[in-house]
Amino acid sequence: MKNLSSKRVRELLAAAAKARVLVVGDVMLDQFIWGRVSRISPEAPVPVVEFERESFMPGGAANVARNLSALGAHTELFGAVGRDGAASQLKALLAEDRVDCAGLLPVRGRLTTKKTRVIAHRQQVARVDRETRGELDIKSTRRLLSQIQQELAQADAVIVGDYGKGTVTEALLHEIKHLCRVRGVWLSVDPKPVHQLDLSGLSLITPNRKEAFELAGVADTMRVTDPLADIGLQRVVEKLLRELSPALLLITLGEQGMLLCQRGQRSFHIPTAAREVFDVSGAGDTVIASFTLAIAAGASPVEAAILSNHAAGTVVGKLGTAIVTPAELLASFGGK
Repeated sequence: MKNLSSKRVRELLAAAAKARVLVVGDVMLDQFIWGRVSRISPEAPVPVVEFERESFMPGGAANVARNLSALGAHTELFGAVGRDGAASQLKALLAEDRVDCAGLLPVRGRLTTKKTRVIAHRQQVARVDRETRGELDIKSTRRLLSQIQQELAQADAVIVGDYGKGTVTEALLHEIKHLCRVRGVWLSVDPKPVHQLDLSGLSLITPNRKEAFELAGVADTMRVTDPLADIGLQRVVEKLLRELSPALLLITLGEQGMLLCQRGQRSFHIPTAAREVFDVSGAGDTVIASFTLAIAAGASPVEAAILSNHAAGTVVGKLGTAIVTPAELLASFGGK
């Protein structure tokens, strides 16, 4: 199977609208300052950006939740924020996107992560990060887990988004794995290799190529056009499947598409569905959201991979952390 019929996509989207997914992780507020450059500063050899407008979007795990909601799922978000204006702004944006953010825990002394990107002529000129990167304290972690446990009984799947900002601790992930295993709930994790956690025994891991090599502790010295003929990549796949034992491993490969891997089976390569690429920021969020939601809707792993590949191919054609709607996803399969 290399593609899905528009009829099957409609069936999965209808089932997805009945699904309930919990998202746990590092939430962010993405600010975009849009402008144009016509001169270089006399003060330093840097461009002067003439401000035109600004926009704000949920980022990190909040963008995963936003992608799920856009596809019709009932979505609940859990994470840590500061007692600041950025948190209030993020919650307001999530409310507009129909994301339940009652699980966002305000933590004293912590900043809500805010990334400010300066963009001129469709090019990112600079980025300014305001954040707290220390691990969440034990008391706050327990409060988060208590909230998650209360909602897990009615959930079809859980997604953990680790962006290395401190919300996803070993204690948090360990307990979520235990709770999901006991209740038979699907658990997907988007890993951050620099943040070393026990990623064994998960339903789905979604690293990109660079992250996959880092997780395996292997240097990426050479790549070939065909991922199935890429000996280095296949060795990484074998090592991750052997050592971490996920039910599924989905490696995103940029312009080369995706590689879906399962123990005892040949890797399945899905070429990219992107026609134009303007911005890859947030594409990984779209992949893990749409893949997990497809599984919750009854898709096979291959069907979920194809669906998420089309979703990612749509969002990279947009500027900023973007989402895909059911109509756009259906249209990418030739449906109306």
